[in-house]
Amino acid sequence: MASIHDFKLTTIDGKTQSMSDYRGKTLLIVNVASKCGFTPQYAGLEKLYNDYRERGLVVLGFPCDQFGHQEPGDEAEIKSFCALNYDVSFPLFAKIEVNGDTAHPLYRFLKSQARGVLGSEAIKWNFTKFLVDADGTVLRRYAPTDTPERIGKDLAKLI
Repeated sequence: MASIHDFKLTTIDGKTQSMSDYRGKTLLIVNVASKCGFTPQYAGLEKLYNDYRERGLVVLGFPCDQFGHQEPGDEAEIKSFCALNYDVSFPLFAKIEVNGDTAHPLYRFLKSQARGVLGSEAIKWNFTKFLVDADGTVLRRYAPTDTPERIGKDLAKLI
Protein backbone atom coordinates (compact mmCIF):
# COMPACT_ATOMS: atom_id res chain seq x y z
CA MET A 1 0.00 0.00 0.00
CA ALA A 2 1.25 3.44 -0.91
CA SER A 3 -0.99 5.37 1.48
CA ILE A 4 -3.00 4.82 4.63
CA HIS A 5 -6.01 5.81 2.54
CA ASP A 6 -5.66 2.65 0.42
CA PHE A 7 -6.77 0.26 3.19
CA LYS A 8 -10.19 -1.25 3.66
CA LEU A 9 -11.22 -2.34 7.15
CA THR A 10 -14.07 -4.14 8.87
CA THR A 11 -16.00 -2.14 11.46
CA ILE A 12 -17.08 -3.62 14.77
CA ASP A 13 -20.52 -4.05 13.15
CA GLY A 14 -19.08 -6.10 10.28
CA LYS A 15 -19.30 -3.42 7.58
CA THR A 16 -16.51 -2.52 5.19
CA GLN A 17 -14.94 0.87 5.85
CA SER A 18 -12.48 2.48 3.46
CA MET A 19 -9.72 4.52 5.02
CA SER A 20 -10.12 6.91 2.09
CA ASP A 21 -13.29 8.09 3.85
CA TYR A 22 -10.97 9.66 6.43
CA ARG A 23 -8.95 11.64 3.88
CA GLY A 24 -8.60 15.21 5.19
CA LYS A 25 -8.98 14.09 8.82
CA THR A 26 -6.33 13.78 11.51
CA LEU A 27 -6.37 10.23 12.87
CA LEU A 28 -5.37 8.73 16.19
CA ILE A 29 -5.23 4.96 15.65
CA VAL A 30 -5.14 2.83 18.81
CA ASN A 31 -5.02 -0.91 19.52
CA VAL A 32 -7.41 -1.30 22.45
CA ALA A 33 -8.39 -3.95 25.00
CA SER A 34 -11.15 -4.20 27.61
CA LYS A 35 -9.26 -5.94 30.42
CA CYS A 36 -5.98 -4.04 30.47
CA GLY A 37 -4.47 -1.71 33.03
CA PHE A 38 -4.60 0.97 30.32
CA THR A 39 -8.31 0.39 29.57
CA PRO A 40 -9.31 3.56 31.48
CA GLN A 41 -7.63 5.45 28.61
CA TYR A 42 -10.91 4.88 26.73
CA ALA A 43 -12.28 7.84 28.74
CA GLY A 44 -9.41 10.09 27.68
CA LEU A 45 -9.63 8.94 24.07
CA GLU A 46 -13.35 9.74 24.05
CA LYS A 47 -12.61 13.18 25.52
CA LEU A 48 -9.99 13.85 22.82
CA TYR A 49 -12.48 12.79 20.17
CA ASN A 50 -15.16 15.07 21.57
CA ASP A 51 -12.78 18.00 22.08
CA TYR A 52 -11.16 17.84 18.63
CA ARG A 53 -13.56 16.19 16.21
CA GLU A 54 -14.97 19.54 15.07
CA ARG A 55 -11.39 20.39 14.09
CA GLY A 56 -11.00 17.17 12.11
CA LEU A 57 -9.80 14.50 14.57
CA VAL A 58 -11.07 10.94 14.35
CA VAL A 59 -10.01 8.36 16.93
CA LEU A 60 -10.06 4.80 15.55
CA GLY A 61 -10.08 1.87 17.98
CA PHE A 62 -8.82 -1.58 16.98
CA PRO A 63 -9.48 -4.30 19.57
CA CYS A 64 -6.62 -6.77 19.86
CA ASP A 65 -6.21 -9.90 22.01
CA GLN A 66 -2.48 -10.46 21.49
CA PHE A 67 -1.33 -9.14 24.86
CA GLY A 68 -2.16 -11.23 27.91
CA HIS A 69 -5.59 -12.30 26.54
CA GLN A 70 -6.93 -8.89 27.59
CA GLU A 71 -9.56 -8.66 24.84
CA PRO A 72 -11.28 -12.05 25.03
CA GLY A 73 -14.76 -10.97 23.89
CA ASP A 74 -16.30 -10.96 20.46
CA GLU A 75 -17.21 -7.77 18.62
CA ALA A 76 -20.69 -7.49 20.18
CA GLU A 77 -19.23 -7.86 23.69
CA ILE A 78 -16.50 -5.32 22.98
CA LYS A 79 -18.95 -2.79 21.56
CA SER A 80 -21.25 -3.22 24.56
CA PHE A 81 -18.38 -2.90 27.05
CA CYS A 82 -17.17 0.33 25.41
CA ALA A 83 -20.64 1.86 25.31
CA LEU A 84 -21.65 0.90 28.85
CA ASN A 85 -18.37 1.68 30.62
CA TYR A 86 -16.89 4.57 28.63
CA ASP A 87 -19.69 5.89 26.40
CA VAL A 88 -17.39 5.45 23.39
CA SER A 89 -18.67 7.18 20.28
CA PHE A 90 -15.51 7.08 18.15
CA PRO A 91 -15.30 4.36 15.46
CA LEU A 92 -14.39 0.85 16.59
CA PHE A 93 -13.30 -1.92 14.28
CA ALA A 94 -13.33 -5.71 14.25
CA LYS A 95 -10.74 -7.44 16.41
CA ILE A 96 -7.37 -7.70 14.68
CA GLU A 97 -3.81 -8.76 15.31
CA VAL A 98 -1.10 -6.12 15.30
CA ASN A 99 2.03 -8.31 15.42
CA GLY A 100 3.29 -11.44 13.73
CA ASP A 101 2.55 -13.14 10.43
CA THR A 102 -1.19 -12.49 10.77
CA ALA A 103 -0.86 -8.79 11.65
CA HIS A 104 -3.44 -6.65 9.89
CA PRO A 105 -1.95 -4.90 6.82
CA LEU A 106 -2.90 -1.51 8.29
CA TYR A 107 -0.73 -2.21 11.31
CA ARG A 108 2.12 -3.50 9.17
CA PHE A 109 1.99 -0.18 7.36
CA LEU A 110 1.77 1.92 10.54
CA LYS A 111 4.68 0.09 12.16
CA SER A 112 6.84 0.53 9.05
CA GLN A 113 6.16 4.28 9.06
CA ALA A 114 6.69 4.95 12.78
CA ARG A 115 8.97 2.62 14.67
CA GLY A 116 9.03 2.19 18.41
CA VAL A 117 11.79 2.38 20.97
CA LEU A 118 15.24 1.48 19.59
CA GLY A 119 13.77 1.18 16.09
CA SER A 120 11.53 -1.77 16.90
CA GLU A 121 8.50 -2.32 14.69
CA ALA A 122 6.67 -4.61 17.11
CA ILE A 123 3.77 -3.25 19.11
CA LYS A 124 4.72 -3.82 22.74
CA TRP A 125 1.28 -3.65 24.40
CA ASN A 126 -2.32 -2.49 24.24
CA PHE A 127 -3.04 1.21 23.74
CA THR A 128 -0.11 1.94 21.44
CA LYS A 129 -1.20 4.96 19.41
CA PHE A 130 -0.35 6.34 15.97
CA LEU A 131 -0.99 9.95 14.97
CA VAL A 132 -1.71 10.43 11.26
CA ASP A 133 -2.11 13.84 9.65
CA ALA A 134 -4.90 14.91 7.30
CA ASP A 135 -2.78 13.95 4.26
CA GLY A 136 -2.27 10.40 5.56
CA THR A 137 1.30 10.80 6.78
CA VAL A 138 2.09 8.86 9.95
CA LEU A 139 3.56 11.53 12.19
CA ARG A 140 4.21 9.80 15.46
CA ARG A 141 3.92 6.63 17.48
CA TYR A 142 2.99 6.86 21.15
CA ALA A 143 3.66 4.26 23.83
CA PRO A 144 0.81 2.77 25.87
CA THR A 145 1.94 4.93 28.79
CA ASP A 146 1.44 8.12 26.76
CA THR A 147 -1.94 9.32 27.97
CA PRO A 148 -4.60 10.87 25.77
CA GLU A 149 -4.14 14.08 27.77
CA ARG A 150 -0.49 14.24 26.76
CA ILE A 151 -1.39 13.56 23.12
CA GLY A 152 -3.94 16.38 23.35
CA LYS A 153 -1.05 18.83 23.75
CA ASP A 154 0.37 17.63 20.41
CA LEU A 155 -3.06 17.80 18.77
CA ALA A 156 -3.57 21.37 19.93
CA LYS A 157 -0.46 22.35 17.93
CA LEU A 158 -1.40 20.24 14.89
CA ILE A 159 -5.08 20.97 14.29
